[in-house]
Amino acid sequence: MEQLSTRHLLGIKDLSPADIQLIFETADNFKDILNRPIKKVPSLRDITIANVFFENSTRTKLSFELAEKRLSADVVNFASASSSVKKGETLIDTVNNILAMKVDMVVMRHSSPGAPHFLSKHISANIVNAGDGTHEHPTQALLDSFSIREKLGDVAGKKVAIIGDILHSRVALSNIFCLQKLGAEVMVCGPVTLLPKYIADLGVKVEHDVFKALQWCDVANVLRIQLERQQIKYFPSLREYSLFYGINRELLNRLDKEIVIMHPGPINRGVELNSDVADSEHAIILQQVENGVAIRMAVLYLLAGVK
Repeated sequence: MEQLSTRHLLGIKDLSPADIQLIFETADNFKDILNRPIKKVPSLRDITIANVFFENSTRTKLSFELAEKRLSADVVNFASASSSVKKGETLIDTVNNILAMKVDMVVMRHSSPGAPHFLSKHISANIVNAGDGTHEHPTQALLDSFSIREKLGDVAGKKVAIIGDILHSRVALSNIFCLQKLGAEVMVCGPVTLLPKYIADLGVKVEHDVFKALQWCDVANVLRIQLERQQIKYFPSLREYSLFYGINRELLNRLDKEIVIMHPGPINRGVELNSDVADSEHAIILQQVENGVAIRMAVLYLLAGVK
């Protein structure tokens, strides 16, 4: 079995282009399996995986759990809201207690940037970062690029605009790294208050006019406004944000070409995307969800072979 160059998936920054291509090729095989009548394979039958989520999640947690079960792994789910973390237990103690139950791999989401990196220095199990604060969300970026590849044939040479709340998004950073490693051009678009101060230093184009961004790109990856991470007001109102940065059918009809619309979910309908766009033939949002299972199967399968 070909192997990844790293024993953890902490961020896209740690992956080489060859690693990403290996994940994609493995996901292609697993996607074929997911479309069969019997969708389960015994690949990780002797592996126990703990899903350790210190932050709320629906899509990502379900996607990982389904991927693990499709690979026949034993699955342990941990939610901090009902755990001893509420009694003051530390992150390392919590995870070490889980590992004492002979867990081989940890899928972790945490509100603090760098938490999976910190943990990787203290435990022996493979770690998959399922999102750490506003830092990275590597499997989301992988499934996004995989979906572009599936829709347009290749990622190299494509123009991708990431539109919305870049400042608070872990998806944006991982997508920028992944798309650039695969040879795509990247633009970020949003209000000045929602773009990191030094974002241009990452080699991306910066635009504040959403129509110009849409006119430039082949793919628009639209991010939601993360109100739960905002401690202050970054714009006057959701209505005003929607007026200037929301994407609707009328806006798409003004373009002189067709573009692909993506969204990592959950969608704030009527804010960043109107339903007439989210449910249109331009959108591949449900394909992203489907591809998420195949990508996470590929990541887990490949990491299980790296000790």
